[in-house]
Amino acid sequence: MNPMNNISTDSAIKLNEAALARLANNVCVPQYHRHQITNGIVHIGVGGFHRAHQALYLDNYFHQHPGSEWGICGVGLLEFDKRMRDALSSQDCLYTLVERSPEGDRARVIGAITKYLFAPDNCQTVIDTLADPKCRIVTLTITEGGYYYIEGSGEFDTNHPTIQYDLQHPHEPIGVYGFLTAALDRRRQQGIAPFTVLSCDNLQGNGNIARKMLTAFAQMQNPELGSWVAEQVAFPNCMVDRITPATTPADIKMVAEQFNIDDAFPVVAEPFLQWVVEDNFCAGRPDWESVGVQMTDDVHPYEMMKIRLLNASHLLIGYLGSLAGYTYVHEVMGDSLIRQAVDRLMAEVTPTLQPVPGIDLDNYKQTLIERFANPKIRDQLPRLCLNSSAKMPKFVLGSVRDALHQGGAIEYMSLTVAAWFRYLNGQDDQGKTIPIDDPIGGTLTQLAHTSGSDAKPLLNLTEIFGDLSQSPLFVDAVTNHLRRLYEFGAKETLARF
Repeated sequence: MNPMNNISTDSAIKLNEAALARLANNVCVPQYHRHQITNGIVHIGVGGFHRAHQALYLDNYFHQHPGSEWGICGVGLLEFDKRMRDALSSQDCLYTLVERSPEGDRARVIGAITKYLFAPDNCQTVIDTLADPKCRIVTLTITEGGYYYIEGSGEFDTNHPTIQYDLQHPHEPIGVYGFLTAALDRRRQQGIAPFTVLSCDNLQGNGNIARKMLTAFAQMQNPELGSWVAEQVAFPNCMVDRITPATTPADIKMVAEQFNIDDAFPVVAEPFLQWVVEDNFCAGRPDWESVGVQMTDDVHPYEMMKIRLLNASHLLIGYLGSLAGYTYVHEVMGDSLIRQAVDRLMAEVTPTLQPVPGIDLDNYKQTLIERFANPKIRDQLPRLCLNSSAKMPKFVLGSVRDALHQGGAIEYMSLTVAAWFRYLNGQDDQGKTIPIDDPIGGTLTQLAHTSGSDAKPLLNLTEIFGDLSQSPLFVDAVTNHLRRLYEFGAKETLARF
């Protein structure tokens, strides 16, 4: 039984279209006619972040541009997405977004998603929707691991079971590339212009990666289709930023008690919000500038800043905080030793960054510390550590390579890697079990158990570390940190640093 269903919300108003007029005055609701919106955007991977970020921007947009052609049709590809399907279908695709800060909580109902499709039950409907000329942008939040990108080589993971299945079943796909190519091939054959593919995941050069991987898949399926995708489809890069913890039973209860809304799947987020998008679209786009999106010719400096400062810091917070026995990010930031380590990691990474137009990096880093310390967000450490084998290369190892090339310091970057290796042992410093949630968790934990304080077996995983195991400076730094973490624990290691 889902624990989310155990909360009593008998007195709260069940969220749906008919109930909007009955909600309290302290809740903002859509002031536009949702039935006048057509879905020019299909979003694959509707989770908390998409609903707190892109869908919010579009909700703001519809208040300025009623009758818009840029509504969102959400798509879930995984069995895991059933819960989102059930929640949204019972609420006319409405949901509550609560922005939480020490100053207070603000709630609004978001109406930008007007349709939701669960692909395992509606395979052809999803393909039909993507192939429809009204679909002009497909946006993605499919996690770092969802791109089937081999970090060590930069190539497409053609042997992944999902990829092999979709190549063999082009009309009944289960993966993102299978659905996209099925729809694009139909559009090509019918003379319909392609849609833009806009990745909104935390990948440096996310559009470039999406282009390379989707083109490779299409090429394997049909060389003519692969050439057409390469020539005709636009893949803008973009940087997204908003801390959005996973929805908990406490969040559902809070929405019911504070705002009198019975919402099966609300989302909470911090007040901070940023979206920087490369202005490269093949089938038009909304006037996103009118609602605060920064359109630019070069997203790269913004991507590097966010991934190497915020996301790398999240990993260090997650590993050290878990080893020290903490549960929430704001608790970790109350530990002066770990907070100092985060400061020093960001200082170490900064020389690897390019100048970022319009951004004062010192102010940005200070803002990050304040955001991490927000006690109302209650962001849990397992979320930060989730799928680390996909995150580590993208968030940390690029900085390591650049720092080594520049002759810069790598102490705190190496500490982040060592803390991950210690974390993978599956026990904190008090002996309490740490669940490891990672696509290759079995391999990682086995190596961590058998090698202990010897970092080399894990560093030799070329699909993660590439050739970094050939750097004596990096290997020695990780090895020394890992030995201390095993010998002294996280806090004492930092105290001795």
